[in-house]
Amino acid sequence: MRGFEASSRAHREPLQAGTATARQLATEGAAVVVSDIVVAHAESVAKQIPALKGRAIAVAADVTNESQVSAELAQWQLILSVNLTGVFLGLKHAVRAMKAGNRKGSIVNVASILGLVGFANAAAYTASKHGVMGLTKSAALELAKTGIRVNAVAPAFIKTPLIAGVEDAVLPLHPVGRLGTPEEVAALICFLAADEASFLTGASYLVDGAYVAQ
Repeated sequence: MRGFEASSRAHREPLQAGTATARQLATEGAAVVVSDIVVAHAESVAKQIPALKGRAIAVAADVTNESQVSAELAQWQLILSVNLTGVFLGLKHAVRAMKAGNRKGSIVNVASILGLVGFANAAAYTASKHGVMGLTKSAALELAKTGIRVNAVAPAFIKTPLIAGVEDAVLPLHPVGRLGTPEEVAALICFLAADEASFLTGASYLVDGAYVAQ
């Protein structure tokens, strides 16, 4: 397993998808870059990695550049900035580094079920995740000849502190009768990053408990 980067936003608790992915990649011997807007959060994850047979460094990173605009537009731009522009920038610089080192590999973007379906009162989030899926397809086509694969994972509602207080409301949306776990998302990301998935590129893979099958 080669190097991999897992990033998160501020105020996210341990064992969300980014943390779970970093830990699982470490168990497979990966070198991991853990980034967060609050460097202490990244450091707390990075410190776990050596015991899991991997290597890690922690860096501070804020993928947004919020414009000074009206409140409604600011919220829209912030969500698009984090969810779509942030993915684009990560993709751009990852590809640049891989090409500079003449390395093949795998890039896995994090989308959502809302990249495939709509959701009331979540227009910006839904639009951003549709954008991630389109970006993933376009990047995969552009990079196909280079040996760099680009895929996305599309989780449904995952049991993390981010949905605290609404679990009971979203639980019935999943036919399997439960919410997903960060470790289940991490497992799919790790598979897509592995050589066993060498023929997979340009697609988005659901981790959704049959949410979209309805």
